[in-house]
Amino acid sequence: MNVVLAVDAINPALTGIGRYTWELATRLPALLAPNDQLRYIARHRWVSDIAAMRVAEPVRQAVRRSMVRSQLAAAVYAVLWPIVMRYRLSGARNAIYHGTNFYVPPGTDRAIATFHDLSIYRHPECHPAARVAFMRRALPQTLKRSDFIITVSEFTRREVIEFFGWPADKIKAIPLGVDNVFKPHSAAETQAVLQALGLQHDGYVLCTATIEPRKNISRLLAAYALLPATTRARWPLVLAGGDGWNDDTLRKQIQQAEQAGWLQRLGYVDDAALPALMAGARCFAFPSIYEGFGLPVLEAMASGVPVVTADIASLPEVAGDCALLIDPYDVNALHAALDRALHDDPWRQHASTRGIQRAAGFGWDRTAADTAAVYKHVAAL
Repeated sequence: MNVVLAVDAINPALTGIGRYTWELATRLPALLAPNDQLRYIARHRWVSDIAAMRVAEPVRQAVRRSMVRSQLAAAVYAVLWPIVMRYRLSGARNAIYHGTNFYVPPGTDRAIATFHDLSIYRHPECHPAARVAFMRRALPQTLKRSDFIITVSEFTRREVIEFFGWPADKIKAIPLGVDNVFKPHSAAETQAVLQALGLQHDGYVLCTATIEPRKNISRLLAAYALLPATTRARWPLVLAGGDGWNDDTLRKQIQQAEQAGWLQRLGYVDDAALPALMAGARCFAFPSIYEGFGLPVLEAMASGVPVVTADIASLPEVAGDCALLIDPYDVNALHAALDRALHDDPWRQHASTRGIQRAAGFGWDRTAADTAAVYKHVAAL
């Protein structure tokens, strides 16, 4: 079996798709047979060292961010990428190409695509116009080129079947996993990381999310502002996550909350510090209006931290009965859930215990093994 794995999503600041791709890339080699071949490709170049992709190159990252927001750059890329990829893959005949980030280029013999969500169709207002235009052109082409589709949740699996009329026997939901570094920590275990960030164990509410419309940070701030001043002073809100887009108004809200003293913006937090930051939180808030999975919710549950999240899309599938599920558009409901998550000790204990138990059923080894099984299925077609 000859597999080509697209690793474009791996970069220094891993988000959900980048984490998924990294975990597959590092685990699959141990799951394939000795005579199988696994190669990595990113942005039309063969990659021999995926670890090097996680080393920060500020100039390159800045160029990529600007291209995502440029309709002209997206249009040019949409024309050139298929041509270059067809040429590059001409040397990989009889390979199974796995596009881990939606896309499958021309020139593949057999192909698998992972669809993480359909947000560009369900919530196009939550993406830059250039991204929506590019993906709406590329995804139908990907489906035509694909022999099999993987989704990261049953919710997204059903969406793909219903929206595109995709055959149910050619698509499989393979949930994401949670790394075992996400686990309960004592105050002593979190002290070094939290002290460096100016935080205290059990002394803040955490939200990890890129600052973009889909994450619903604006309503989270509005709900938090409704809490009593004494509560906000005791448990300030902490935002951890990189810059996104269309966030000018939100930036002003964040600055006002920071000046008022009840919010701290950390920006991107590296992988080494994130487990302690998560485990040290009083509770975790993730009121996203649409997710294909919701990995931060799983990481919080594995850490024994009570969770407040949305009752729509894939999030109930991940959280089960371990979280407070609310309408993400209802600021008052979000405020009430935050207040309960901070003060209701019996529920907090239940949420912590059940969250740890539920998260134990999600593992990256299982994700990789189920993915390798799909490769074998497609190879036999």
